[in-house]
Amino acid sequence: MIFNLQRYSTHDGPGIRTVIFLKGCSLSCVWCQNPESQLTKQEFLYDNRLCLQDCELCVKHSPNVFCKVKGELKIKRSKLDDQLIENMKYLCPSLALTVCGELYSVDEIMTVVDKDAPFYKRTDGGVTLSGGEPFMQPKLSQQILQRCKEHQYHTAVETCLHVPWKYIESSLPYIDLFLADLKHTDEKIFKAWTNGSAKRVLDNFRLLSKADKTIIVRVPLIQGFNADKQSIRSIVDFTVGEILTSEIHFLPYHTLGINKYKMLDKPYYAPTEPLNDNELIEYAMQYAKDKNLNVILRG
Repeated sequence: MIFNLQRYSTHDGPGIRTVIFLKGCSLSCVWCQNPESQLTKQEFLYDNRLCLQDCELCVKHSPNVFCKVKGELKIKRSKLDDQLIENMKYLCPSLALTVCGELYSVDEIMTVVDKDAPFYKRTDGGVTLSGGEPFMQPKLSQQILQRCKEHQYHTAVETCLHVPWKYIESSLPYIDLFLADLKHTDEKIFKAWTNGSAKRVLDNFRLLSKADKTIIVRVPLIQGFNADKQSIRSIVDFTVGEILTSEIHFLPYHTLGINKYKMLDKPYYAPTEPLNDNELIEYAMQYAKDKNLNVILRG
């Protein structure tokens, strides 16, 4: 199950790339910018800005799931099932109601990927798996990556590393670059903000380093979570001491994903303002540089 297939990307690895977004994640980060990626099943996204107020096709189709209250469409999401979503996929004329998640075969995915082979060659680009968490679908990830290597495409994976190691290990021979998130080193804080285990992530980083794979560490800086000097020092020190890498990227928190929570009828608990602390960002970059890391700030 994938939820997006993005061509001509230049921010997810070297060169021009095709990014395949796989659905499903083992974390539920409070600040997640792709909440539609967290579940493995299909979901409806509803954008009330596009809804035609006089149109009630969805209500007429499934009145036990859809209703209008004071002109606003309400969805009883607990009553949704795969068959209903599939039947209604193309029903909404204004695309206010869209389906997130599609089943693709590896052959169908590669048909899209192969279209841009000349760009990969010309720019030293390739294919990146993203998510969600790609390794939540270990078999599909391994099959796509293997096919890409058969075509001699550069491969990268954007991952939170919060999966059993065996899910990663099967794909190791086919991955050129890991873009791996290191969000925090403290177990209690990590658990409170992501509902996951920092230990699992740190252990997988160590195993990845032993496998001698190319790794770029990526650190989302979130106020209240890890955007403080102590957390930054701990993350950088772990990177230098435990991970075989020379590069770290800092990604200051932004709020571009907030509207997606409304479209999924989910509350948003993360900060409602982007991180605006240039002094702290400068501190993070300088501390990492002082540890002989190549530092990049991502917008």
